[in-house]
Amino acid sequence: MALIWGISERRVTEFCKDGKIPGAEKVSKQWQIPDNAQRPTDNRIVSGRYVKSESAKEKKPLPIGISDYIRAQSDYYYVDKTLLIKEFLDCKALVSLFTRPRRFGKTLNMDMLRVFFEISSEDTSRFFADKAIWRCGPEYRAHQGKYPVIFLTFKDVKFDSWDATFSKIAELLQDEFGRHSELKNSNKLEKYEKDYYEKVLNGQASEVELSSALLKLSKMLSEHYDKAPIIIIDEYDTPIQEGYSKEFYDEIIGFMRNFFSGAFKDNRNLSYGFLTGILRISQESIFSGLNNLMVNSVMDDEYDEFFGFTESEVKDMLEYYGVSDKEKELRDWYDGYLFGSMEIYNPWSVINYISKGCLPQAYWVNTGKNEILDDVLRTATEEVIEKLNLLLMGEKVIAKIDQSVVYRSLTEDPANIYSLLLVAGYLKVFGKKLQGDGTWLCEVAIPNREISAVYKSEVMTHLMQIGAIGRATANKIAESLYSMDLKKLQEGIGEYMKKSISFYDAGAEGFYHGMVLGLVALMDDQYNIRSNRESGDGRYDICMIPRTDKYPGIIMELKWGKDLSDKALNQLSEEALCQIEENGYATEMYEEGIKDIIILGIAFSGKKCVIVNKKDVY
Repeated sequence: MALIWGISERRVTEFCKDGKIPGAEKVSKQWQIPDNAQRPTDNRIVSGRYVKSESAKEKKPLPIGISDYIRAQSDYYYVDKTLLIKEFLDCKALVSLFTRPRRFGKTLNMDMLRVFFEISSEDTSRFFADKAIWRCGPEYRAHQGKYPVIFLTFKDVKFDSWDATFSKIAELLQDEFGRHSELKNSNKLEKYEKDYYEKVLNGQASEVELSSALLKLSKMLSEHYDKAPIIIIDEYDTPIQEGYSKEFYDEIIGFMRNFFSGAFKDNRNLSYGFLTGILRISQESIFSGLNNLMVNSVMDDEYDEFFGFTESEVKDMLEYYGVSDKEKELRDWYDGYLFGSMEIYNPWSVINYISKGCLPQAYWVNTGKNEILDDVLRTATEEVIEKLNLLLMGEKVIAKIDQSVVYRSLTEDPANIYSLLLVAGYLKVFGKKLQGDGTWLCEVAIPNREISAVYKSEVMTHLMQIGAIGRATANKIAESLYSMDLKKLQEGIGEYMKKSISFYDAGAEGFYHGMVLGLVALMDDQYNIRSNRESGDGRYDICMIPRTDKYPGIIMELKWGKDLSDKALNQLSEEALCQIEENGYATEMYEEGIKDIIILGIAFSGKKCVIVNKKDVY
């Protein structure tokens, strides 16, 4: 069909996934398309009705912060993800766990599942009549509105203590029990069940009693409707992450173990279960013995296009709002995630970018505190710090990825930080190989400019201890490089080291290399920064390739000596300068057409620093 229609196979696949080709069916991993299928056009929907010209109607607003499916699909620009329902019904897993980074549409998708499956007094089929799932056939439509549903979202359970966390969970359960008021006067329930229902509803249930709330509510709903319910738990691990950060980890794990076990393990009163989160916390025995759990992570091909925006969805959105010319900028900033084998854009950032008049900035990272990064960096070893530096420079690194990693495993093996960073949305997998122990050996890198900005502000803040010395000092160093004021640069580095004396006690060339690399990383908007790369007859320390010809190229060679006199330190800086020239470190820049090059010889001894330079136009 790609050959017949004159488009790429990928575009044909996207049409199939979006339900735009009537009769197309997915068999195993391949789409089967009827011979007489007509190519859809970008402004045409399957029913044959054409979208009005954009100038003839008012644009719908973008759903910033909207996680209510009914509202999102009726009042806002909605990206149709209803084929998630089809894929699930084809798979029929009893309990499904979807692990994705925050703000990738998990809550909205779970509410969509609730509205689709839940028994309701109103006809909720109208919210799906124009969606892709409705065109999939009667066998899928037959499930609409046929199940009682228990729905809880823990996305806002973020408190500093176990008492406050438990109070919030009790409140959420109270609200959910209240949503099922039909149970209050049901003639199918025993008195003790109604007593328990009233106890939860009135906020009188203890911690022990609430730990079995899902089990008991599912049983009551099953008895009342003669139909086992669906249980949906959104962002199940948010309170667990808070427990780790705020030191009530054992309490939250102990409660959740019983809470989820009753709901999903050997529960006869369960039709299906859905959970979402960032991590799969299996090592903590939360899902102990739950052999019917199907985990769908960022490494898996199943459900790969349903969390986040695909390339075709982003193109359609840009076209709808008349900003198709911004596609490259948007891709640089917010694309780059790989879920399974599908290239995915960050949905939160995309809709914010468009709604803010296509202003590129780090929207996703401003949605909450980056506790994961804080926790990760607290345990970072020298080897980990070296790899983080390489990532910041745009390099790929090899890392072992364990999808079962838990927060406190960081203290056992700091290398687990790559697993946490990947599932949390801070890394992208470029290549992967499954190992015998179930882990993956992966080539990973920073996915896009937005996440690079996070690394620049969060990772380098930690590595350079900017919090201790003040960002003003770091900015002074970056400004001096920008203006090539070497006196100011030398003063800034000296000021930095004086204010960080305890951090510098170790003193070694590798240490100073990491420090300077971190400082110049603040200029990655103007420069492509490279480290320890071969050029000419050797390996330079740091090379700053200008992104535009308005800036000169910069090459740095660093030297270190212990307890050097001022004269010896000056001589060492001159040696560093000579090494750049003698080994032809500027070769790489010549090949890239850069003619204006500044070379810097930098020598360190303790807290002292001397910089000499030479500027050549080749």
